[in-house]
Amino acid sequence: MTSHFLLGIDTGGTYTDAVLFHESDGVVAKAKSLTTRHDLAVGIAGAVDAVIAKASVPVSAIGLVSLSTTLATNALVEGQGGRAGLVMIGFGPDDLKRDGLAEALGSDPVLFLPGGHNVHGNESPLDLSALEEALPELSKTVSSFAIAGYFAVRNPAHEIRVRDCIREISHLPVTCSHELSSKLGGPRRALTTLLNARLVSMIDRLVGACEGFLATRGITAPMMVVRGDGALISAAEAKLRPIETILSGPAASLVGARYLTGLGEAVVSDIGGTTTDVAVMEDGRPRLDADGAVVGGYRTMVEAVAMRTYGLGGDSEVKINDRGLVAAFELGPRRLLPLSLVAHAHGQAVIGVLERQLRAPHLDRNVGRFAVRTGVPDHLASGLLPLEQTLFDKIGLTPLPLDQLLSSTSQKATLDRLVARGLVHLCGLTPSDAMHVLGRQNQWNAEAARLGLALAMRLKDGSGRPIAESIEELAQKIVDRLTRQSADVILAACLAEDGVSHLDPTKSISIDRALRRAPGIARFAVSLDRPLVGLGASAPVYYPAIAAMLASESAIPADSDVANAIGAVVGQVRTSATVFVTMPEDGIYVLNGAGETLRFTDEQKTFSLARARAIEVAMAQARLNGATDPVIAVDEQVDAPEIEGNRKLVEARFIATASGRPRIAAG
Repeated sequence: MTSHFLLGIDTGGTYTDAVLFHESDGVVAKAKSLTTRHDLAVGIAGAVDAVIAKASVPVSAIGLVSLSTTLATNALVEGQGGRAGLVMIGFGPDDLKRDGLAEALGSDPVLFLPGGHNVHGNESPLDLSALEEALPELSKTVSSFAIAGYFAVRNPAHEIRVRDCIREISHLPVTCSHELSSKLGGPRRALTTLLNARLVSMIDRLVGACEGFLATRGITAPMMVVRGDGALISAAEAKLRPIETILSGPAASLVGARYLTGLGEAVVSDIGGTTTDVAVMEDGRPRLDADGAVVGGYRTMVEAVAMRTYGLGGDSEVKINDRGLVAAFELGPRRLLPLSLVAHAHGQAVIGVLERQLRAPHLDRNVGRFAVRTGVPDHLASGLLPLEQTLFDKIGLTPLPLDQLLSSTSQKATLDRLVARGLVHLCGLTPSDAMHVLGRQNQWNAEAARLGLALAMRLKDGSGRPIAESIEELAQKIVDRLTRQSADVILAACLAEDGVSHLDPTKSISIDRALRRAPGIARFAVSLDRPLVGLGASAPVYYPAIAAMLASESAIPADSDVANAIGAVVGQVRTSATVFVTMPEDGIYVLNGAGETLRFTDEQKTFSLARARAIEVAMAQARLNGATDPVIAVDEQVDAPEIEGNRKLVEARFIATASGRPRIAAG
């Protein structure tokens, strides 16, 4: 047991949470502050200063700081991130068609270079001339680069040469695919690397903001970041590999849920402002996704909890079609800044506009909507098209109503692209606003929420009748819709874990009848076989009804609102290294991975060196990440079938894993 306090911080899409934790006393104090995307340090300062003041603890008593975040997850779900240049070595244009790479790339530039290696690490000549010619102009239009080389996990030499060339000419962040995964499958590794490059600026800003704030307060403790599998990595490593922080927040919440409830078997659902994350706990541990995390529709190579993330949260966009048909009433997947939150920050600039729109004789299609800059640094807005730049220049840090900003349908598409780039927030009606009207939330401006619902009330259904008889009725319909969509996504996640991924709860008549408790001679029922643990600040107001709809026991722990921050400080450092041995010809053994390629003629000697290299690299990485006294485990996988009576080595893998608790500052 340490006598020091551990500071856990979770930066989500809406709130930044902080907890002060002691290994013998548990949660000593907790606090929340609004996440301030224009300057993340402001939100971090608000939460951390409050929690230190509540506990009356000197900063010298803080021995460890650990950060979890949903910002990377949210960015991928919402299609946001910086513009990245992709360099593929030894691949061709047809490879973009695999694993969703072309779709993920979108309009970002891609450059193909001759080169790469084969399965044994032998190279094809690398030609950098096209890269050197394109870089001076290309580097002006992107914020980072991603490099993926053919069989780079066996020999990363070409990726390293391209990386050095890009850094020398552009001075921009560069991600190499071999740094992120040791798995084969070039296009999916390229996809993972591309997404990592897009996230570099965002996570660098977050970690930098946290480090800067801690320095101003005199907190010198080591800083860790939660990885997507729940393990901890150093802040420096997180800056280089931000893709590993996707599902960081959800992974931390699972660790926190286990600590808070003591439940070994549970379905854990964490509702935030942007997303709902669902995972299954078995034997006290979250299931891991062996194929790599899926976020924003993309299958990555990031090892993470088997968490399913859905674009549904307290700040989800409320969508009612142009005729007001309640049947088309849906939430998400896009997050809006709630009207109540925007008015809380900007007051009459929002209230006055909503009142004006409510008095207008005709209802503009854009009423109740605003645009405001996110406040990201100017260099992240590089590469905008002329129409995008013109519209972006009109938007400032004060919310601007869309009925004044937009004059054509094409401008709406332009605005959506600015939102996707993370440069602009849309503000509008959300379930959080409905909760303010119903009196179940009260932290922001309820008057703006009422005005927003009053504007929506002017819509008519397909029969020309109002979509609700009162503002309160409409608010309840929105909350009921969130309850139903939440039940659907929780069921979808559980069915997928059961191997029944073909059954979509939103399209199943049987499940619909079961959830609605529809009467009939034939009755349907559905339930979970374990408790539903609800996490998140709004869990107490939403999850009792969701659990009831699923005919399941509800478990909402007292500190469910800061479960992520708790999980951030009770985890372990865990690193792994993989070394391969292949036999390209009889009697020749090639060792590659986690270092230079070597050739030997003795199998057992090669195996012994491979095992030793894997252990050495895993231990070094664990210590680099701040682990004290890491414990090592080695998994050896040898594929050597008998062919016509002779043993033939296809491949041997030596996977070393080092784990341990992070170093606590001496104080």
